[in-house]
Amino acid sequence: MQNLKKSLLIFATSLLLIQTSFAQDAKQKKEFLYSNRVSVLAGLIQPMVLKGGNIEVTYFTNRMSFDYSHGFLLNMSGATMVGDAKDQKLAYHLPYSTGFGIGYRLTSFLDVRVEPKMHSWEVYYDGEAQNKTNLIKSYKTYSVGFGAYYRYMPFQKKDNWLQGITTSTSLRWWPNVSSSLTDDKFTYHNKFSNKDETLKASNIGIAGSQFLFNVSIGYTFGGKQ
Repeated sequence: MQNLKKSLLIFATSLLLIQTSFAQDAKQKKEFLYSNRVSVLAGLIQPMVLKGGNIEVTYFTNRMSFDYSHGFLLNMSGATMVGDAKDQKLAYHLPYSTGFGIGYRLTSFLDVRVEPKMHSWEVYYDGEAQNKTNLIKSYKTYSVGFGAYYRYMPFQKKDNWLQGITTSTSLRWWPNVSSSLTDDKFTYHNKFSNKDETLKASNIGIAGSQFLFNVSIGYTFGGKQ
């Protein structure tokens, strides 16, 4: 609960800073490219590494960004598992990882965002069918973090539909603030070690960390710039 309160305070403070910066820049009336546009992007890491998918829809004003992102059917097993979960021969399945972001545009193509997210986890033994019979534990984690996003539009100077083709490279920090587990952990009897094992609520990031990197590709709608 203390971590949740702290994260909500960070979230509120970040929004206040964004609002203040927006008010100051509004007075300057500096126009960024591709304002009042919608971008629809699909992540590449999710299908290539996690055998799932991700879709992100972002609306850009002159100084703000508002996004909704939804990852689905993500899988972690074998080489993508680390720490105690790997030692216990487990695999993770995430039916969804979802949430929104509110950001501030630093340039026409770079923005930073505050991002509350919810992640649904299912724990199985690695290599077994992922069904209700084999389910070891299901739970949810909640994170509040930050992301930096850089859009690149390789055909932005074209005077046709190619102009909207968009890539986005992102680096994000998503620390857990709470989970549906008691004390953010659970204990179960592991059939391989033949003893009770304890597992902490997992982080959503690379190799069990709180950091994520992704490259997405899609299209920015709204007509010519």
